[in-house]
Amino acid sequence: MLDKQAIYELLKENDIAFESYEHSPVYTVEEMNALNLPHPEGIVKNLFLRDDKKRHFYLAVLPINKAVRLQLLRERITSRKLSFASDALLMEIMGLERGHVTPFGALNDQARKVTVVFDQTLQDKTLGIHPMENTATVFVAFDEVKKLIEAHGNPIVICDLDEA
Repeated sequence: MLDKQAIYELLKENDIAFESYEHSPVYTVEEMNALNLPHPEGIVKNLFLRDDKKRHFYLAVLPINKAVRLQLLRERITSRKLSFASDALLMEIMGLERGHVTPFGALNDQARKVTVVFDQTLQDKTLGIHPMENTATVFVAFDEVKKLIEAHGNPIVICDLDEA
């Protein structure tokens, strides 16, 4: 399982430019916003979801201050009814604890069960994401994050999560 240090090493090994900011642990949007980190337009929140049969898992990645209805997300990705996955499933599948969820978690998904769903507004942005721990935020180009996840083999969906 990759940890924070392994993510930093992976980024360096792949010549991926990034900025890293260490900070106190954050668990909420409000705590994250209070850090006043640079590039606030790229800071994301991550929702680890499952369908009602627990057959399909999704990591929805969207701008930190954007709300999304699960029904809308369900329609956009043509899924069965969605709900939040348990902490146990989060640990089992991505090796993460609640509050530490990140697109990098897909790199720990050895069975490639998780489809990573990016809000389309994140394209061409620098994303602010946790490097497997909520005690730091790294800023990495969207395309670089996408390439790492694709290379690992997890499916990716980019869609419009705005209300029509």
